[in-house]
Amino acid sequence: MKIIAIVIGLITTLTLPVLAADWNFYGSARVATFQVDTDVPGNDTDNYTMGLNGNSRIGAKITAGDTLSANFEYGASGGNVNLRNLYGEWNFGMGKLLVGQTYTPMNWFYSNQVFDADNDLNAQGFIYSGRKPMLRLMFGTFQIALVEPGTDDLGTGFSTETKIPTIEASYSWTHDFITLEAAGGYHSYELSNGGTTYDIDSYVCALGAKFQLGPAFFNTAAFSGRNVGNLIALSVDGDNAWDDGFAVISGNQVLDNDSMGYAMVAGYKLNDRFTFEAGYGFVQSDIDGAPADDEAQAYYANVTVSLAPGVFFVPEIGRFDGKEANDGETTYYGIKWQINF
Repeated sequence: MKIIAIVIGLITTLTLPVLAADWNFYGSARVATFQVDTDVPGNDTDNYTMGLNGNSRIGAKITAGDTLSANFEYGASGGNVNLRNLYGEWNFGMGKLLVGQTYTPMNWFYSNQVFDADNDLNAQGFIYSGRKPMLRLMFGTFQIALVEPGTDDLGTGFSTETKIPTIEASYSWTHDFITLEAAGGYHSYELSNGGTTYDIDSYVCALGAKFQLGPAFFNTAAFSGRNVGNLIALSVDGDNAWDDGFAVISGNQVLDNDSMGYAMVAGYKLNDRFTFEAGYGFVQSDIDGAPADDEAQAYYANVTVSLAPGVFFVPEIGRFDGKEANDGETTYYGIKWQINF
């Protein structure tokens, strides 16, 4: 009996903090129904597409006392369950320490472009680094993170080697109707082929601004960097494939890829039921020694129609437009349907 009592006591001691935590579950179901016309030299297609958005999600936000919080969130990427967020955060008074996986400092969601699982002009002018494992310190609106480094062999088949984590930081300042933001990141790794080693260094610098003037809003941002594909999403071919912005190995040397981009979004909230929005983005990529730049643009217009709290749909029309002769064009129109719960 004493052993049973001890076991019960241990279980109670270990589970009381968990039971005392405040768990707030949430979810979001999203279905896209779009007509997509893809124009690639020698191959034009026109398809109706319908499916569950990969960023549909379910998760929970947890608070345990005054200093500890956490979040876990699962999505449906490719129709399969995938981990989006899993982190804990400790408020130590002067700041906060986050351990786990979530959005890194270089993620600005300035757009509500809904096509392709809420694309948000992420690879066409705004910055998107994604959700990655990291250690992050936050002091007010300044945050700095040591992020899991990624590597790409640039199609060479060479081995890769990393020495340091990726470093990202951002800062935001808000006054009245304006918010200003700055962000930057640095990434470095090596490619090796026998006795030859190539250093691949990447950096991104970005500035952004958001204006809220009553029911009207205007958001804009710009970035510049080198080999940015190792840090943020970039698409310069009109296909919205986030696979550009990388260096090239040629003639036993590294040809760096200098890229820049900018985007802007304007909108108006007519009332609680209708919000109108339009956006434009431009990106450019220039590999050392290339005869010309590679450029692309994207633009869209939509209206968010709210049927009830958490229930809405978004009709949208837009285009991804590669500006070079061999690039593609993707024109689309349709509706995203969403229920948050």
